[in-house]
Parts: sequence; C-alpha cells; structure tokens
Amino acid sequence: MAKTQIEAQPGVPQIVITREFDAPRDLLFRAFTDPELVAQWLGPRQYETIIDRYELRDGGRWRFLHRGADGAEEGFHGVFHGEPSPAGIVRTFEWEGLPGHVLMETATFEDRGGKTLLRTNSVFQSLADRDGMIESGMEHGVDDSMERLEAVVARLAAPVG
Repeated sequence: MAKTQIEAQPGVPQIVITREFDAPRDLLFRAFTDPELVAQWLGPRQYETIIDRYELRDGGRWRFLHRGADGAEEGFHGVFHGEPSPAGIVRTFEWEGLPGHVLMETATFEDRGGKTLLRTNSVFQSLADRDGMIESGMEHGVDDSMERLEAVVARLAAPVG
C-alpha cells in the first residue's frame, strides 16, 4: 500500500501532501471531479460526506458537509480558480467553524506511466492557521481520505465483467 507523505516545513505557511496511486491520471482526476465519487472518499471514515454544491468551473462554488453518527455537521466551502483539468485543480478552502481563515489549495496529478503522483499544496494566510490545521488532527483525516481514494480508483480501474 502506498504511503501518504505530509510535509510542513518550519516557518513556511503551507502543507504539501503527496501520494502515488496505482491508477492512471484520468481516473484520479475523475475521482476528484465527480461529486458522487468525491463523497465516497473525502474525509475521515467516521463521517458521512455530503456534497451540497460542486460547480466545477472557474469561479464555481463548492460546499460539503461531514456528518457524524450523532447527526452533528461540519461545513466546508470555497471557490474553484481556473478551469479544473488533469493538470490541476485550484480552489480556496474554508472551514465554516472558523470563518475568515481561508487557504488556497492546488491539487496536481502527475502521470507516471499508468500510475499517478497526487500532490496537494495548501497555502495558508499565516503560520498560526497552518499550525491550527495540523493540530486539528488533519493527518488522520488525510490518511483516511487517501486510503478511501485508493479504494475508489481501484474500483474504477477494475475490469467490468
């Protein structure tokens, strides 16, 4: 199984996440752009992900919720910047529980001959915001999401028959 790398260099307000998937770039891109697929892999396993809005275009808005077993919900939203393509997706990201702390996230999909290197670069407004994200337990959510994403692309790649 691939290992997710999470890098947060001291003094730099960004987090870089990388993971190689045994799947072609177009399948990984599809898993990032089809709202039904996004709901299957995004977020920690203990939450149901509900896609409220997903306007995949320059200036398009997105919003999703994580719903716990107790019914409590956490909302996240943002705006896509530029036309999403297999070369990359750029969007803002804001947790509704802490309004005004927006980050810019870029996801790129590097073709590696049938495999794909996914790299997300999240740039924060401050080191305090970045450190707050790390302290929130984001590593657990990232690990769960990447494992679930791996399962989704494996299903997409499986021969039908």
